[in-house]
Amino acid sequence: MANFVLVHGAWHGAWAWRRVVDALHAQGHRALAVCLTGVGERVHLMSSLITLETHIDDVANTIEAEELQDAVLVVHSYAGMIGTAVADRMPQRLKHLVYVDAVVPRPGESWSSTHASATREARLAAAQASPDFAFPAPDPSVFGLAAEDHAWVQRRQTPHPGHTYQAPLQFDPKRVAGVPRTFVDCVQPRLGTIDSIRPRVRDAGFWDGAWTGGGGIRVVELATGHDPMISAPQELVRVLLDCA
Repeated sequence: MANFVLVHGAWHGAWAWRRVVDALHAQGHRALAVCLTGVGERVHLMSSLITLETHIDDVANTIEAEELQDAVLVVHSYAGMIGTAVADRMPQRLKHLVYVDAVVPRPGESWSSTHASATREARLAAAQASPDFAFPAPDPSVFGLAAEDHAWVQRRQTPHPGHTYQAPLQFDPKRVAGVPRTFVDCVQPRLGTIDSIRPRVRDAGFWDGAWTGGGGIRVVELATGHDPMISAPQELVRVLLDCA
């Protein structure tokens, strides 16, 4: 039995992992989907006080409270920031770190660092106009979703806490790289805000060469959009089981 900790990206919640959780449970594994503070099932906790550190604590405290060892930490999109932080702070608790079409930062970068200036400005302006300093979700079509999947995500998405957006993350790349890593590259269609990450995860010189050292890195392409837990759950589960 493997232990999976699943962390959603911006605007989503633990609900987004439902199909993956069900599939992992059916095969006898333990799968815990974390809902980050202020979004999804915990939208009632939305506050301008929520920061990147709040969300890092959400995940680290789940690992601690569940007394997990050898956890496969699976992070989607924005949660790449969180997974990187957790791997830096408690690498001994992780068996594998899976970035699912996720942000992979350099030390000192924020989630917004690799975004186009127009994207940054629009999100920050929306947050400034919000009483909770949050910015709204995009239409799920940008994630390659249509029909029932599109409707399912659209009615569940919630605004995302804005103070997570420009918060820099400091970490030791060599310590993070000591955890074996997989990057799941969702290529059909590609999400524009992840485009700058794709060459990084294929660059042997990334993190001053630490990226390809340590526990090792592999890149797996899936012919689906940015939300593979919804659009291609069985394909994603096969990747996760390989990591376990």
